Amino acid sequence: MTKPLSGRIAVVTGASRGIGRAAALALAEAGAHIIALARTQGALEALDDEIRAKGSSATLVPVNLKDLDALDRLGGSIYERWGKLDILLGNAGVLGEISPITHIDQPVWDEVMTVNVTANYRLLRSLDPLLRASDAGRAIFLTSGAAHKCTAYWGVYSISKAALEALVRTYAAETVQTNIKTMLLSPGPLRTNMRAKAMPGEDPSILKTPDDLAPHILKLASPSWNESGKIYDFPNGGKLLTPQLPV
Repeated sequence: MTKPLSGRIAVVTGASRGIGRAAALALAEAGAHIIALARTQGALEALDDEIRAKGSSATLVPVNLKDLDALDRLGGSIYERWGKLDILLGNAGVLGEISPITHIDQPVWDEVMTVNVTANYRLLRSLDPLLRASDAGRAIFLTSGAAHKCTAYWGVYSISKAALEALVRTYAAETVQTNIKTMLLSPGPLRTNMRAKAMPGEDPSILKTPDDLAPHILKLASPSWNESGKIYDFPNGGKLLTPQLPV
C-alpha cells in the first residue's frame, strides 16, 4: 500500500491521548516518523506500540510544554538526527477554568497562556529552520470557536486561542515566500477529556471523535496542501475561513 507521507518527519504535541493520539496514529499509518510529545511516559509507550503495529516508527519525548527550555533543545536534537522537519502539529492545550475572568487566579492564567500560546511560539522559534529545510513544511495548530465568540466565563481559554490565532497568522504571513504552509484547525466539539471537563452534563455519544478528525489533519499535513494563514473549519465540512480583524 502506498504511504503518502513516507520519509516525512512529524512533531505532534499532546500525542498521548485525544486528538493528538488519533493524529499521531494516522500520520504514522501514512508513513511519517512521529516525534511524539506528551507528559506521560507510559501513555507514550502505549502509543509507540500502536505505531509500530502500523509498520511505522516514533521517537518519544516525555515533556511538559511548560518546560520552554526543553522546546528550545528539541530543534537542535531534530536537526542533528534528520536535518529537517516536515510537519508540526501543535495540538496540546489546556482549558483552565470556566469562570469569570475576575475570579481566575494567576497560576491558572499563567498555565493556560504558557501551554496554549507561549509554548507554540517557542516551538515555532525552535523548529522554523527545520520547517524551512523541508520541501513542503506544514505547521498546523488547534484553535477553537471560543477565540471568536468571547463567551462569558470562557475568558482565559478564549483569550489564549485568540492570541494563538494571531501568532499563527503572523507566522503564515512571514513565511509566504517559503515552502511552509501554516494552518489553524478548528475541530469543534469532539469526544475528548477537555470537552468532558468543559461540558460535564453533555452526552458524549452525540459528538464526533478524534478519529473522525484525523483524516482532515492528514490533508493539511500533505505536501499537496497549498493554503496558508486560514482556519480549517472541521464542523462545517472543512470550510476555509479567512479571519478578519474588526474595521
